[in-house]
Amino acid sequence: MDLSDDGPALDDRWAQSDNNLCGLLPDSRNASHIAERFVRAGWRSRSSSWEGYEIETSWCRIEADPTDNSATLLNGVIDPDRLDDLAALLTRFGLRFHLELYDDERDLIREIKG
Repeated sequence: MDLSDDGPALDDRWAQSDNNLCGLLPDSRNASHIAERFVRAGWRSRSSSWEGYEIETSWCRIEADPTDNSATLLNGVIDPDRLDDLAALLTRFGLRFHLELYDDERDLIREIKG
């Protein structure tokens, strides 16, 4: 199941924030499969386009969109203190990833690869 309203919604303090997270899952073009993994971990997921998904929990909301070259792009908002939690979750899923965290001025403040 790749769609679910069962998980927690994004906390209001992050809902009004600009996107501060960009990422890439280089070996995972199937966004439905990605959304399903997050749903099984207790996150919410809904379709946002023909092949894309909006995935969220109380501290993060990301758009997962497949690319033409066998990858999935991640863009959204995250509590900056929880970037390591997202990286740990992607690692637990067995996915390779590249995450970038930006500040309010759009300066790169942190990068994680796994």
